[in-house]
Amino acid sequence: MAVPSTNTKFTGIQTEFGGSNPIELSEYYSGGPLVPSGTPAPNGPIPSSGQISVGQFRGAVAAEFIAATGGTITTTGDFKIHKFTGPGTFAVTSAGNAAGNNKVDYLVVAGGGNGCFGHAGGGGAGGYRESYAPAVSGPYSVSPLATPASVTVSAQSYPISVGGGSPGGPTTPSNQGPPNGTPSSGMGITSTGGGSAAQITPSGRPGGSGGAGSGIGQPSYPVSPPIVGGNGNTPPVSPPQGSNGGNGGPFIGRGGGGGGASQSGGNGGPGGGDGASGGNGTSSTKSNSPTAYAGGGGGGGWGGSNSSGGSGGGGFGNGGNGSGGNGSANTGGGGGGGGRGSGAGGGSGGSGIVIIRYKFQ
Repeated sequence: MAVPSTNTKFTGIQTEFGGSNPIELSEYYSGGPLVPSGTPAPNGPIPSSGQISVGQFRGAVAAEFIAATGGTITTTGDFKIHKFTGPGTFAVTSAGNAAGNNKVDYLVVAGGGNGCFGHAGGGGAGGYRESYAPAVSGPYSVSPLATPASVTVSAQSYPISVGGGSPGGPTTPSNQGPPNGTPSSGMGITSTGGGSAAQITPSGRPGGSGGAGSGIGQPSYPVSPPIVGGNGNTPPVSPPQGSNGGNGGPFIGRGGGGGGASQSGGNGGPGGGDGASGGNGTSSTKSNSPTAYAGGGGGGGWGGSNSSGGSGGGGFGNGGNGSGGNGSANTGGGGGGGGRGSGAGGGSGGSGIVIIRYKFQ
């Protein structure tokens, strides 16, 4: 709707912007309760004080804002936050308009990959994707990985999928560990699950962030090159959704760290000792509290201390005879690699999360 551009009358202004009878133009100053500052008006601008005329309202459009349901909803100032920690629906009942707001910003994190058995690599973090425009979602501390490309919505239901973490790796040697973490998606944005760590296979799996190589080596090659980490940002998006996993050490060495959202996993070294650290994730206050997401799992070692998972929920890599730590729930953190002992399995990847934020008034 808009105020008619010809034959403009007081009633046309009242129909668009509201107000009481009898109609007084002084009700419709810009910045007042009926006409927000910056209201589009082809014959404007609409004044905030002083002389005002009907002609200045020709073609003017009242601000409309998004109304929606779904997930756990919180409010901060003029902005609403919808948090999904499991599957759901973001149902837009009113799409708003450009005069008010018809866009949302998102944070979409996929499930993390798992660590593996036997001084193995750490799992890669789930893919991390975020958008941010101050006019859409207000001032807050945003990740440096965010894009300014907000999503324009329409009045419809948007299915939301939240990825699960990959289950912990096997507790005995295996050529094939569990699959990657699963994707998270919403409103046409998909983040890829984190890559699972390698054990005896030639490389960690690619994913949102790549799974790391193990230090167990390939038995058929006693002096083999290291088992390499998987590629992150697979499939590629811009900005990148994750980083590469680290390489494992040479035969009977230490596991590499899983890739994180903002940093590649460390490379494992030869012989005994600590596994490599997982790559760091990234932090955002989109949920209205500072939270780190998408850290890679630490690599497993033997005869050493536990290695650290990356900031953002990455599980620790076990440096002794035990299993690696699990990635934290709803962070997309990768699972940590297991130590040397029998039954020293890898940690599970952490589940993902989807957050939607927008101006609602």
